[in-house]
Amino acid sequence: MFVCVFALDLTVYFTAQSWWLPILYLGLGAIPKGWISSWNHHHQHLTMFRHPLPNRLLEIIFGFQTGVTSHAWFLHHVVGHHLNYLDQTQDESRWKRPDGSTMGEMEYALKTTLSAYPRAFQVGKKYPQARRIFVSMGLLQLALLGVLFWHNWYNALFVFLLPMCLSLYLTAWATYFHHVGLETKDHNEASYNILHRGYNLMTGNLGYHTAHHSKQGLHWSKLPELHAKLARNIPANLYRQPGIPFVWSGSEAKLELGNEEIEAIAQQEPAGT
Repeated sequence: MFVCVFALDLTVYFTAQSWWLPILYLGLGAIPKGWISSWNHHHQHLTMFRHPLPNRLLEIIFGFQTGVTSHAWFLHHVVGHHLNYLDQTQDESRWKRPDGSTMGEMEYALKTTLSAYPRAFQVGKKYPQARRIFVSMGLLQLALLGVLFWHNWYNALFVFLLPMCLSLYLTAWATYFHHVGLETKDHNEASYNILHRGYNLMTGNLGYHTAHHSKQGLHWSKLPELHAKLARNIPANLYRQPGIPFVWSGSEAKLELGNEEIEAIAQQEPAGT
């Protein structure tokens, strides 16, 4: 599926001759490539292949689609944010300013976007092997992007570079709603969850965020099952609406589930678990 999307990117890049087509493609692809960012996220938690070569090739494709290159998310997110998200002085995706106040959405998204690669490199000091892959694959990604610009700078700008930057920014913006305002040492109280079926279909169950943080190496398909197991321990007010395009009015609004709703979720846990 991701290769097919990349093939479409290349088709537009090599064939578009009108000035407006690459710009239109940039706009139409913004949200779908944001969803692909979720799958890149899952991949860097638990790789899709058992062997390095297909993983590296997939990560090149993901890099062009999401702006997050090989091992960038592993360093910044997997061994960074997931270890430190309960401590806002250390969290690589921190939502607090140094003075302890809460950042706004745009401020957080911009700061997280601009600091993503420096922070990933910094975390890599503790993981030198991962950092070597991160740096070498990043240089390869830049070289490939340079070739694309050499061949057709205009199409490369709108089909690849700007979508990479936009996807990274939109991903950072979306993560603002995962933890903002939740200052706690209890994992069950530290994340907002989204139960919307369409959202979880397109993002690989990323809405079950408490479950994801409770067991980050768990395959995405098993997150609903774990959420059901944790449902009674998750505060009823730690739920949100999904964002656009699933909800246009009240996007990301907070929700509070009733006791019956929580019990219905908990009863979805398979017997014997």
